[in-house]
Parts: sequence; structure tokens; C-alpha cells
Amino acid sequence: MRFSTVIVLTGFFFAGVAGLGAVEVRRDVVYGEAGGETLRLDIARPDGQGPFPVVVLVHGGGWSGGDKAGTEKPGAGADIRPWFEPLTGAGFVWVSINYRLAPANRWPAGLEDTRAALAWVHAHAAEFGGDPERIAIMGHSAGGHIALFAAVASEGSASRVRAVVGCAAVSDLESDSKRRGAPSTSLQALFGLKAEMSPENLALLAAQSPLNVVKAGYPPTLLLHGDADKTVTLDQSIAFRARLLALGGDCELHVLPGAGHRLAEWSVADPAWARVLTDWLHAKLGPAQAGR
Repeated sequence: MRFSTVIVLTGFFFAGVAGLGAVEVRRDVVYGEAGGETLRLDIARPDGQGPFPVVVLVHGGGWSGGDKAGTEKPGAGADIRPWFEPLTGAGFVWVSINYRLAPANRWPAGLEDTRAALAWVHAHAAEFGGDPERIAIMGHSAGGHIALFAAVASEGSASRVRAVVGCAAVSDLESDSKRRGAPSTSLQALFGLKAEMSPENLALLAAQSPLNVVKAGYPPTLLLHGDADKTVTLDQSIAFRARLLALGGDCELHVLPGAGHRLAEWSVADPAWARVLTDWLHAKLGPAQAGR
């Protein structure tokens, strides 16, 4: 896939973001073009001089919906706005990306776009107060699948990250399909599959599962998952953690008692989840203003 990068850096403006009040936000920055689509991202910078650690956000939505701004339906399954305030308040730059969606765009379009966004952030982080050596990636649900996959990068690659966070992340497409009795409608759209458990389908799903592509040297990982999640069940995060630990990796799993799949539910079930997230990111990426 060929990407042409188009740089649109028009300066920050102050805007309200998810209850944050006045924060510096840059909307709809173009980070590339692919498949006839213009690829855009939003950047939010906290108060201060920096350089700040950076978290790249990958929304969910079954690989066919969701948006970098959060969602048009507050509290919906793909609403990632509960991330925004804790990250800004803890001194992180966050970069929320859009990527090409199914069914118009089959896998691995979204993965390619995410890696292109990471490369763009590495190249331009200093322009918005970010530290290009301290970048993490974070995804929810289908976005978690993309984020976990995107973190499999060779040392020195343009899309490398220092840490990974998966929130109710889909890490095993094969086991999820077996649980349902067939590939979900989302996976059918993503890969162009029929609703059948053929050996060919299962082999493809296994090959495109982060569980089966992680390797030694994978970045430190935090998994957050509700034990009442019926959409992406907790066993996926348990298995992913076990795989990373078997490879000698660094992986923590924080289980939210009684929490379902939607991020909007998490603060009710476990008010401490956001502090767990930001404390862990600081531990892996360093303080908000390193060396200042």
C-alpha cells in the first residue's frame, strides 16, 4: 500500500474536550492518504512546556464504525471520550486517529493506516510538544486488536512504540468465532468471509490474531478488561497476558469487577481504572516533562 503524507499543521486552538475546559486541540490533521481516502487525526496537548509523553488512540467500533472524536452517540460502545480527560490531566499528549473502515476497506487497511499514523507522530511529535522517544499506543475493542497488532514492529522501525494498552481488546479472533459459532458479522465484513467455521476461515482468523503474532521483545503491555464483558470476553486478555509472560514479556492485567464492554460503564464499576492507566503509562514512559 502506498501512502502519501500531507502535512497540515495550522496551530493549536483552545477547545473544550470531554469536560476538560480550555485545552489545546488541533483537529483533523492530515497524516496521509490511502485507498482514495484522506486520513486524519486529532491532537490534544496539556498545559505546560513539555516535552510530553504521547499516547496514540485507536477507537473501536467493530472495524466498521467509531470515530477519533469519540462518538456521535454518548455512551455508545465505541465512545472513547472517557480516555481524554484522564490522559490530558496526567500530562500526556494524546493523538486520536481515524483509519479506513470495513466493509469498504478490508484488513489490513486499518492496520496499515495505524502504522502510518505512528510514523507520522514519530516525525512530528516535537511540533506539538510531544517526545518522539516516548510514544505508546492504546486501543479499545476492535481498536485494541489493531493496537496490539501494530505494536509488533522491528527495533528502529518508524512505527515502534514504547508501551501498549488494550482496553477490552480483541486478541484472539479464532476463539471469539468459536465462542459465537461463526465469525461475527464484523469479522465477515473485515475479511470478506462467509458465516461458516471452515478450516480456511479459522486459519485466516488465527493468523490475524495478536495472540499468535506477538514475539519476544514485545513492548510492555497493560490490559484492562471488565469481567462482565459479553462482547469481548475476559478470557481473551487472560490468554494474551499468559502468552506474553511465556515469551518473557512485561504484561499486567487489571480486571474491572462488574464492568461490561463500554468504556462509559467503567468508572461506575471501578472508579480507579483511569488512575491505574495513567500511573502505568508514567511508569513505562516517564514523567510528563522529562528532564525539566
